[in-house]
Amino acid sequence: MLALILAACTGAAAPTQSNEVLMTSAVGSMVASFFGTQTAMYTPSTPTFTPTYTPFPSPTVIYPTATFAPTLTPTFIYYSPVPVGSITATGTLSTPTVDSNSLAVGCNNLAFVRDVTIPAGTIVAPGDYVTKTWKVENTGTCDWMYQYTLVLTGGEYYESKDVKIQKRVPVGSWTELSVSMTAPRDNGTYTNYWRLSEGPTLFGATLVATFTVQ
Repeated sequence: MLALILAACTGAAAPTQSNEVLMTSAVGSMVASFFGTQTAMYTPSTPTFTPTYTPFPSPTVIYPTATFAPTLTPTFIYYSPVPVGSITATGTLSTPTVDSNSLAVGCNNLAFVRDVTIPAGTIVAPGDYVTKTWKVENTGTCDWMYQYTLVLTGGEYYESKDVKIQKRVPVGSWTELSVSMTAPRDNGTYTNYWRLSEGPTLFGATLVATFTVQ
């Protein structure tokens, strides 16, 4: 039909063709025109995509804080000094004579003042060599002279000897008198007694030496 219409418009004679050819050509042209039109009409749109970015949060470091207030409780340790070779009194302590005048012989007299060494209760080892010293006062009316002697008058004898004072002691003066002895070999408490003498005459207070052997 299209071929006939075109032939009529141009006024020229249409070439001789079979109906099938004409129909096929016309249908092809129409289909091509149709799809071309559809292609021109359709304009594909480009999709718009805007990504949303959520930033990763920065890590927050939390440093622990602590308040440390130590409570200090001072501890006091008290030490009681323990003397080496502590002394336990076991003997009879020497005491000054109350009425020293009653011990005077002539112009001579002696008063005991105190122990200087080996106080009563001192502990010594068997066989120890010890020196006993007393402080005394000349309470007579005559000076003591070099030949005056300390004499053992009683108690245990342990290798001690009478001792000359070998010095002059004026009236009213204080001095120290000493004797040396060796402690016994057997354990126990030992005591002896001494007095000052002028020749055979004893005078003054009795001086006591006592110690414990163990």
